[in-house]
Amino acid sequence: MNFRRQITLQPAGFNITPLIDILLVLIIFFILTWNFSRDERDMAVRVPTATQAEESKPRPGEIILNVRNDGSVVLNQRTMDEASLKEVLKQVSKDFPNQPIIIRADRQVAYEHVIKVLDVCRAASIYNVAFATARERP
Repeated sequence: MNFRRQITLQPAGFNITPLIDILLVLIIFFILTWNFSRDERDMAVRVPTATQAEESKPRPGEIILNVRNDGSVVLNQRTMDEASLKEVLKQVSKDFPNQPIIIRADRQVAYEHVIKVLDVCRAASIYNVAFATARERP
């Protein structure tokens, strides 16, 4: 006689709740990172403030030139010299006439560096140039 009960083992379930939590956190992280990288804002550049400054959303196709404190120019997260910047802007001006360019110059940058960037824009036949400012914090 067999007095032992037959125990049927149930297959162990796979708990996917932690996996879903991790995936959601990663998705949120990548969406936020992608959103901040679209603005093309160099964190080393602190633009001057103005009382009449307006916060504007970047438009698609807008080119942002960041002029750092040492005078280096950054376009699409690449530091460029005058010759390479001129070539890129000439191609942009040829492909897209009246292309808007926004210059984000650091508040401590020497005026001559901003003028050099303006000269490069003019040599590349780009005349739709604006300067970025920040709104004063009360």
